[in-house]
Amino acid sequence: MIISIIVAIAKNGVIGKASGEMSWHVKEEFQHFKDTTLGYPIIMGRKTFETLGKPLKGRLNIVVSKNKYYKIPFNDVVVKLSIEDAIDHCKALGPEKIFIIGGGEIYKQAITFVDEMIITFMKFEAEGDVKFPAIIDNEWKIEKIKDHELFEIYRYVRRN
Repeated sequence: MIISIIVAIAKNGVIGKASGEMSWHVKEEFQHFKDTTLGYPIIMGRKTFETLGKPLKGRLNIVVSKNKYYKIPFNDVVVKLSIEDAIDHCKALGPEKIFIIGGGEIYKQAITFVDEMIITFMKFEAEGDVKFPAIIDNEWKIEKIKDHELFEIYRYVRRN
């Protein structure tokens, strides 16, 4: 099972706002996210899920919250107390790949052990106070996937 981060990062390192809001809306980038994650489990933090407001269709939605009493009004969403619990849940299901979709705190925990990262680098700066953790380039083999007017997509694969 491949554990993958998927994220969009503005030129100034911003990935969003502490309120959970997105800092931009680029239709083509959202479509890339959907096309890439459709059919796979997605793991996210509580704030990210609450910003979405509902589960993303066509994917098992797993929300990580430290609050053991946290409840979600959707029967098809799984809540786990840690990212490790969420990954263990996925392993039992046996998908070929899972995606970690944010937010900042979840990325910070996951970047140390994920197998790959699909990173969209936006070609503009954005307002926000949540940034993606530092990437240590020599730990990754990097390939450019696509170039668009407003963003570029790269795939980072962890070196062994």
